[in-house]
Amino acid sequence: MTDTETIETETTELTNELPEEISEAQKEVDADYEDEFDDSNVDLLIPVDDYLSSGVHIGTQQKTKDMSRFIHRVREDGLYILDIIQTDKRIREAARLLAKYSPERIIVSSSRQYGHHPATAFAKSIGAMVSTGRFIPGTLTNPVYPGFIEPDIAVVTDPIGDAQVVGEAISIGIPVIAMCDSNNATSNVDMVIPTNNKGRKALATVYWLLANETLDNRGSTPDLSLEDFDLEL
Repeated sequence: MTDTETIETETTELTNELPEEISEAQKEVDADYEDEFDDSNVDLLIPVDDYLSSGVHIGTQQKTKDMSRFIHRVREDGLYILDIIQTDKRIREAARLLAKYSPERIIVSSSRQYGHHPATAFAKSIGAMVSTGRFIPGTLTNPVYPGFIEPDIAVVTDPIGDAQVVGEAISIGIPVIAMCDSNNATSNVDMVIPTNNKGRKALATVYWLLANETLDNRGSTPDLSLEDFDLEL
């Protein structure tokens, strides 16, 4: 399959969906992080300023035990700050893993509104299947369902919003790569990419980097821009 296949989904918003755009406080670049972070000896995919300006490091005011190892510190306003070195490292590791799979056997999912465009752009870039909106139960587990597919690996934007995909992936025994915020449980995730998974720019940045790295690991020369992944709504 050469073109991205879009999986049929229901577009009704989930009633327990958190506000899609992060607050003004969350959107501010964490100056203290920037002051104390020395990236002179760290080989990052993009400059630390670019990570910070996109808000990738901004977590929530909740922290799970699973995500403790990815937390840099907690801000005075109670927001947990994610470790961007870990984010960068996990993007590279996830890309190396994805490069081992046939593109048409990868399913990318995002129920979260601000993840729809970057997830679709990512899937299109690497030739994967994509599902945005509500994931139809049985898509991975019910062979009689017309939209039934058989992927070998899943990439999800949020283990909470994409719980249906994660659950079905577990039941059929395929690995799950997930964008995980400070409030996510990761017991059903095989590879965590620690990131703000609620902000538009943060998701665009992580999916852009993941696409570039996946293509690079396949031996291709990626020619993707961040603007292709960041859609103003």
